[in-house]
Amino acid sequence: MSEQSRSAGRILPLRPAGVGRPSRGGSRRKPPTRARRTWTVVAWVAAALVLVGGSGLGLLYVKLNGNLQGVDIKTALGEDRPKNVDNGSMDILVLGSDSRSGANARYGDDDGAARSDTAMVVHVYQGHKTASVVSVPRDTLVGRPDCTGRDGTAVPGQERAMFNSAYEIGGPACAVKTVEAMSGIRMDHYIEVDFTGFKKLIDELGGVDITTTQPIDDSKSHLSLPPGTHSLDGEQALGLVRTRKSVGDGSDLGRIQLQQAFMKAFIDQVKDVGVFSSPKKLLDLADAGTKAITPDSELDSVNELMGFARGLSALGAEDVDMITMPVEYDPADPNRVVPVETGARQVWTALKQDRPIPASAVRDSAGDKGDAATVVSSP
Repeated sequence: MSEQSRSAGRILPLRPAGVGRPSRGGSRRKPPTRARRTWTVVAWVAAALVLVGGSGLGLLYVKLNGNLQGVDIKTALGEDRPKNVDNGSMDILVLGSDSRSGANARYGDDDGAARSDTAMVVHVYQGHKTASVVSVPRDTLVGRPDCTGRDGTAVPGQERAMFNSAYEIGGPACAVKTVEAMSGIRMDHYIEVDFTGFKKLIDELGGVDITTTQPIDDSKSHLSLPPGTHSLDGEQALGLVRTRKSVGDGSDLGRIQLQQAFMKAFIDQVKDVGVFSSPKKLLDLADAGTKAITPDSELDSVNELMGFARGLSALGAEDVDMITMPVEYDPADPNRVVPVETGARQVWTALKQDRPIPASAVRDSAGDKGDAATVVSSP
């Protein structure tokens, strides 16, 4: 395991108590400021509306509600799910979709299906003052349960299926079902982020500032950056979170570290954006944010999404820790990874019990090793 943990785009010492820090004992907390209310961008744009803290959104409800198209996960999954533990915590599956249809066609051939390019399980601890984010590598071989395909036909389960195949064959419901089968944790919500929407939101923010410590030159993601400080526009930001060949070991694990580093830089920069002083900025960000995401049907209105966001308003970037699900390279296929059973069990058990993820969980994982995480930071 790396000896460092990254927070808010800067390198900080690993917290010995573990990852989540659900309790701070008797220490006093400052009242949440407007800047702290911006944290709930849990995966790039998942809570874009929180960037504006709900201020002034009443005038925009009709327009923004028209942007939100929800997906009914609960009905699709039925009752065969992990128990709904009502302890005040919350679990959200956030997926980044790499559909190549429509405006996304420029990023590759449209083969008629979308895949989950990025997957994060966000656990918000009881009290909603701390959170852990667990990235699931898309190339992880997992046991995929029986699902209903996109065409409505039954698709039998499969052992050693690639994790992102669940979304490809069965859409959001199959992705949620696979995560729940793997973790034993019921997902309270689902939020999907689109390539094009992500790019537009970054442009509305005016770009995101990062510092690269080494050159990035990746022909697949169309990104070329020398070492130094850069203000990435939407296209460049999208290239960064898709980069894998030119950083770390060239695998999806290195790309995940870049995504986590970018997300922290994004959160850090949002605090400095004057969204509260500009009604136009407010509208543009809210409009881009609601167009960028596909939430579950319980979050598909502005009222519901803002209620969800306000429940997370006390979270600051420093209250969030990110890891990759403990994995190791598959002995039978070096292009795939498999869960480290002991470590993965520690992670899911800790979250299920609303406890911090112990540092020992990722000790033997390939996911948090390598130098990709040190390639990008906030300037």
